[in-house]
Amino acid sequence: MENNISNVTDKKYSLDLVEPFDEECHVDRQRRLTKILSEFQEHLAERSNHFLGYHLNQDCSCLTDLSPFLRFHINNVGDPFKESNLGLHSKKFEVAVLDWFAELWEIENDEYWGYVTNGGTEANLQALLLGRDLLPDGILYASKESHYSIFKAARICRMECQIIGTLITGEIDCMDLREKLFANKDKPAIINLNIGTTFKGGVDNLDLVLKTLEECDFSRDRFYIHCDAALYGLISPFLENGPKFSFKKPIGSVSVSAHKLLGSSMPCGVFMTRKRHIADFSRNIEYIATVDNTISGSRNGHAPIFIWYSLNMKLGRMGLQKEVNKCLMNARYLRDGLKNAGISVMLNESNILVVFERPLDLEFIYHWQLSVDGKMAHVIVMPHVTVKMLDDFLSDLTRKREIWYGSGEVRRLCLAEDIGLSNCACSVHGNGNSSRN
Repeated sequence: MENNISNVTDKKYSLDLVEPFDEECHVDRQRRLTKILSEFQEHLAERSNHFLGYHLNQDCSCLTDLSPFLRFHINNVGDPFKESNLGLHSKKFEVAVLDWFAELWEIENDEYWGYVTNGGTEANLQALLLGRDLLPDGILYASKESHYSIFKAARICRMECQIIGTLITGEIDCMDLREKLFANKDKPAIINLNIGTTFKGGVDNLDLVLKTLEECDFSRDRFYIHCDAALYGLISPFLENGPKFSFKKPIGSVSVSAHKLLGSSMPCGVFMTRKRHIADFSRNIEYIATVDNTISGSRNGHAPIFIWYSLNMKLGRMGLQKEVNKCLMNARYLRDGLKNAGISVMLNESNILVVFERPLDLEFIYHWQLSVDGKMAHVIVMPHVTVKMLDDFLSDLTRKREIWYGSGEVRRLCLAEDIGLSNCACSVHGNGNSSRN
């Protein structure tokens, strides 16, 4: 099913840069620009009230306290643990953030290396570059539901890639992984592990993957595991009986996006690996008087301050625990509302990604900013998503579905192959749709 959402554009905010009018004074120009920006701010506020389909937390209001720092260019060039001649940096904040995540992911401060990234794609590229440097002839194994940046990184690194099938939940199929590992036993394995897939939130079973590697006779020095925990890296540690991952197990690296559950006004995240893995990747650069070992040269120095401030304002682990619990509860609320309305829906255990049948109206998809994949759409119940937003969405969706399917001329979509027989509410499987949680 073709996705034409990109054809829907808002011409009102297509702006061209113009030279000052000859007769226009500075005050008039400032007034005109202020009006444009004010209108755009109103536009963003309206769109935030209907933002349901992507992994972004729009609750960033506390970060306005940091606006005075915008008058400075803050550049964290090079290794966050090394000084440089560029004195306008926030590396002390960056290291404080990294230490917090190191404790969360159970690795000692003297055993890890990491940095604040510009987002998940950069972190995944950094991870695969490290994996390739450690295992030059290694084969990348990634499930078909891995983030698109994994396959882009594989192309950039010119790595051989084996795509692994997935279960209905979205998690990696270890039977398929086993077959492909056996077929390539002569080469090391670089494995991308999804701690929450992009569309279904499927969490790959780390213990089962490790068992599979052992059964295929891959010793510890012949595999490298990267955990792409873009969203779930700040959810999994706070689940009472949820899937756990940490550096206490033989993983090579972890990445998480800070603009997702935590919330940030700009894309950013954290990449972390074992210190011994970064040694051969590091180079002393005289020009910046420090060590270069990150994908980006100049790095955003505001992002570490944003993350540090958010963690403090949201009361660290205790505050994040409350955020996670609220999101889980609201996700179940949405799932039950969709199910009661006779709509095909799936929610993985301890998850906040609610997958349901794709709406037929492109304007509806655009209005609620839904992410779609084939016959599926999903809502990601982030901290900014309120019960009122979910009620408004459910009301709008059920009203529109009466229009789409009311005449009986359009058949309702069957999602049995996508989300399972028990979750499909089409005319064939409509008596199922039982809850997974």
